Amino acid sequence: MPEQTPQRPLIKERRLVEDAWVLQSDVDDEGANPVKPMTIVRLDVWLAAERRDDLAPWLPSDTQLDEDTVAALRDAPLIAIDFPKFTDGRGYSLARVLRERHGFKGEIRAVGDVLIDQLSYMARCGFDAFSLREDQVVEDALASLTVFSRHYQVSVDNPEPMFLRRQREARERQRETAVA
Repeated sequence: MPEQTPQRPLIKERRLVEDAWVLQSDVDDEGANPVKPMTIVRLDVWLAAERRDDLAPWLPSDTQLDEDTVAALRDAPLIAIDFPKFTDGRGYSLARVLRERHGFKGEIRAVGDVLIDQLSYMARCGFDAFSLREDQVVEDALASLTVFSRHYQVSVDNPEPMFLRRQREARERQRETAVA
């Protein structure tokens, strides 16, 4: 019988939310489809499923995104990217590639060994949902998403570089003073 991981705190759109999805951590050897709807399953199980509207794919950190996989992922209700260890940064690249190169607009969720000090960086790479490790404090996690008010580098969450933002803001201030 496939094992289901216990509910973990879920931050989505910078607030704590109730998780409607269940992460299925294992599937029997035959790769049988899960019985329950609203289940996040391994990518191979999701790709083999006849109906995917109530399933979501769980990508391991070493996933190679070929054309067929990317085409299938466009229809996913959400994509969960696994962080097997907090030191494994390949999930950051997966999220960024899905957002920037392939234009995925849906939810990208970080699952696995997700720690508070990573959330700001994950958000900048394209994650918009975070399934926290059980020992993480939700209030601290929410606060960590607002620690930095400005970033110099471009990212998925702010593609405009700092120098362009400063130029735009200076022009806006000049217009305001000219009107006054």
